Amino acid sequence: MAFTILPDMDGTGVSARRSVPPRRIGFLGPEGTFTEEALLSEADYAGADLVPYPALVDVLEATRDGLVDLGFVPLENAIEGTVRDILDSLIFEFDLLIQREVVLDIHLHLMAPEGTRLEDVQRVVSIPMASAQCRRFLNERLGRVEVLASNSTADAARQIGRAAVDGEGDDAPSTAAIAPRLAAKLYGLEILAEDIEDHPDNQTRFVAVAPRGIPAPTGHDRTSIACFQR
Repeated sequence: MAFTILPDMDGTGVSARRSVPPRRIGFLGPEGTFTEEALLSEADYAGADLVPYPALVDVLEATRDGLVDLGFVPLENAIEGTVRDILDSLIFEFDLLIQREVVLDIHLHLMAPEGTRLEDVQRVVSIPMASAQCRRFLNERLGRVEVLASNSTADAARQIGRAAVDGEGDDAPSTAAIAPRLAAKLYGLEILAEDIEDHPDNQTRFVAVAPRGIPAPTGHDRTSIACFQR
C-alpha cells in the first residue's frame, strides 16, 4: 500500500495568508459559479485578476504552466463527498501545493427563462455534483425529468439564458438550470424554486493551489493522506 501526503491546510476554513498577494487567480467559470463566490469571500484576493476557465482541469493546467499565480478549485462537498477529479489530479498528475482552504455554504436554486412554470420543466442542466445534491427535489417535484451535465452551475445558467435570448429551439422554456442565485441575475433567468439542496447544512470546501510554497503553520492545520492499493 502506498501513501501520498498532501500539504498542510487550515482546518478552520482560513489558512495562512501569502505575504505577497497573487496577481492572477484561475477558477472554474464562467462568472457566477460557487467557486467564484468562495474566491471573492477572501479579502486579500479581491485585487487580483480573476481568470475563468471552462473546466477544472484547465484551472490546474494553467496553474502548473504559470499562466496564473493560484488556481482555485472545489475539493469536497458535505453531501457528495470528495471531488474525485480534483483529488486524483493533485495526487497523480499535477505537482501543486495547497495554500489555503475556504468553506462556503451552498444553496442551490432551480432557474429558467422568464415565464416558465415548474410543471413545464422537462430537462434540468447542471454540473453533476450539484444535480446529485438536489436528488430528492428532482425526484419528488419533477418526476422523470431528464438531467443533463454541464461544466459548472453557472455554465448551465448561461447556456439556458443564451438559448432564450437567441430563440434557439421551441423547447428552450422547458429546460431549467440548477445554479447559484447570482447566476439567475447574471444570465436573465427566473428562479422557480429556492434552496432545493437535499440538506440545508450543505457546504463545499475549496482550495487554492500553487506550484510552490507551503504556508506557515497556523495551529489549526490539516494533513490529508490518500491511501491506495497496488
